[in-house]
Amino acid sequence: MSRVGKRPIPLPAGVTVEINAGQVTVTGPRGTLERRVAPEMTVRAEGDQLIVARPSDTKQHKSLHGLTRSLIANMVTGVTAGFCKRIDLMGVGYRAQMQDRKLVLQVGFSHPVEVYPPAGVEMSLETFTPLAENNFLAARIAVSGNSKEQVGQMAADIRAVKKPEPYKGKGLRYTGEVVRRKAGKTAVRTGIG
Repeated sequence: MSRVGKRPIPLPAGVTVEINAGQVTVTGPRGTLERRVAPEMTVRAEGDQLIVARPSDTKQHKSLHGLTRSLIANMVTGVTAGFCKRIDLMGVGYRAQMQDRKLVLQVGFSHPVEVYPPAGVEMSLETFTPLAENNFLAARIAVSGNSKEQVGQMAADIRAVKKPEPYKGKGLRYTGEVVRRKAGKTAVRTGIG
């Protein structure tokens, strides 16, 4: 908890930070992000880094200390490099396509499912070469943006459309996610006796 909060946040070149009464605004090459931090936490700039301090060593202040530092560090990363999550669409006959900004999924329902991204989040279909052991992969979706929170929530919303099922592994899953597989029904033995 507090060990995370004690680490200073380095500010890369081209990133500016404004701190006004608990409101932290980070501006960089990819845009601007702002967040209201807990009023107990003190955020100050020292040279080319930010320091987050807590008023006491109570358990709540220690946890808020680490949380505040992580949130601000993610804002700095977001305005410099951004965040991206990839989702694999697995299943024979499953399809995904982009229409303007919306994503249209056909994942075994009687109707296509349309997913609209919020402002600040971009979705795209990535080209890939299916491997011999992975010919079940129908499409790869990339969700990217500046805010780690928004990118993660959008990726979770897309995955929730059709979670991977445990028997064949069909559905939407994060790239690299391991799905525990179950054995199907076994053949019934006949002629016992």
